[in-house]
Amino acid sequence: MPPLTIPPGLDRQRALGPAWEAWLDRLPGLFAGVVEEWELVLEGPLWHGFCSLVAPVATPSGADAVLKVGLPDDESEHEHLALQRWRGRGAVRLLRADPARRALLLERLDRTDLTDHWDQEACEIVGSLYGDLHVPPMPQLREQAAYVVRWTAALERDAHAVPVPRRLVEQVVGLARDLCAEPATAVVHGDLHYENVLLGERSGEPRWLAIDPKPANGDPHYELQPMLKDRFEELGAVGTVRDGIRRRFHALVDTAGLDEPRARDWVVVRSVLDAHWAHDDAVRAGRPLTPDERDHVTRCITVAKAVQD
Repeated sequence: MPPLTIPPGLDRQRALGPAWEAWLDRLPGLFAGVVEEWELVLEGPLWHGFCSLVAPVATPSGADAVLKVGLPDDESEHEHLALQRWRGRGAVRLLRADPARRALLLERLDRTDLTDHWDQEACEIVGSLYGDLHVPPMPQLREQAAYVVRWTAALERDAHAVPVPRRLVEQVVGLARDLCAEPATAVVHGDLHYENVLLGERSGEPRWLAIDPKPANGDPHYELQPMLKDRFEELGAVGTVRDGIRRRFHALVDTAGLDEPRARDWVVVRSVLDAHWAHDDAVRAGRPLTPDERDHVTRCITVAKAVQD
């Protein structure tokens, strides 16, 4: 096969540090090696996620599939295990995996996602997926609480510098401590948002299905925050931004039958941790926050406040 060119949007992730640079340098050869070894045929242009390269392929039997090769980070290490456990129920089907290379062969879904759906309807669709995905904890998976404890310690370390109101930082440190003290009750997807739900088919009927999990054993109430901060520019279209955030929040909680106070606490925790990551990225790169990063921090703080007002 001809040499692969990494899509510009993915190649820009080199700015995130040496680990990304090293992986992106290896990625063309890695991807081509899996295509050759699995006897796949590329059937269209490459696309990408935040940390993965993806292409439509045909298998040796001629079946349509998708090959995904991802960044070898902790959060994606057990993606194949969660997909195996779900067996296509609420999620894309896994056809083959090479965990060492983070290579997954997946059923080919329609690339239609929830981006163009009315946000409340999209939240109801995602809320209805939670029940399929939140299976009992798996012994192979890491505990989501372990990640949150580590991220919260970093937030506390940077409390003097992170551009988040100090009272919110202190609130999150306390909430995270209490939430993480309780045992995990389910496998959580970890990154379920509008672009990580695609249209597929089950039993001859169209069905929305989750992709790209960052699975861990955790609390189902952990899941909501990505749906509240994405498509942020639409939130003031009907009523106030606060009203829009709360409308989404209640659509998710009501559809999934979740406990509202617990879901609210996790939204606050995840939002402030999310804001801190932008600060941390800038510090590691030795530069001030970019305008996009400042906007991101503002969105995160707005979400954390809106669910509590």
